[in-house]
Amino acid sequence: MACKVLVVCGSPVVASADLLRKLAGECDRVVAVDRGLDALLGAGLSCDVYVGDADTVSDEGRALVDAAADFEVERHNPYKDYTDLALALDSVRRRWPGAEVVATCATGGRPDMSLSVLGLLAGYADAPVWIEEDEVTARILHQDETWTIDGAEGKTFSIIAIAPNTKVSEHGLEWELNHAPLGLLADTGISNVVRSTATIQVHAGTAIAYLYK
Repeated sequence: MACKVLVVCGSPVVASADLLRKLAGECDRVVAVDRGLDALLGAGLSCDVYVGDADTVSDEGRALVDAAADFEVERHNPYKDYTDLALALDSVRRRWPGAEVVATCATGGRPDMSLSVLGLLAGYADAPVWIEEDEVTARILHQDETWTIDGAEGKTFSIIAIAPNTKVSEHGLEWELNHAPLGLLADTGISNVVRSTATIQVHAGTAIAYLYK
């Protein structure tokens, strides 16, 4: 059975310590992406692997990276062609083929970086990809993938196409769709409401679905 890997990204908007501890407890491995190590340290946690160039991590975190005693380190030169998250996802693929990915500390901060994070996570098609933050759970859905949502009646749900020619079905929501096309980054699926057990299926393309807590 493939493992589940928590990838703690380097957004300056940090998930709460409670959420980080919960996610770490639910995952088999933890990967810190540069400043993501500080988020883990703030929650009293560590990681299995650190990936990054150490340009945004704190002095405390950098000292731990330099010592490399409690976790493995994949340290990269700051003058590189790839972001730390891209390198971290490559590391996940090498170390744990087919691993499910749960990303946190992945939203907020610079809008260009946020879009890049979303693109990188969408490009990880090896297994399910989740984004967990304090206010939202998100799932990236590729063709033929389905998300069933239980116990979320009354909560806000949105889905956005992040690839051309995306087609989706939604059931158990206030406004339902049946094999409906979603325009790229269009607002068709924004601000829906869960009414019962909901089933979201992507028939073609790629979408990101958000369930607000």
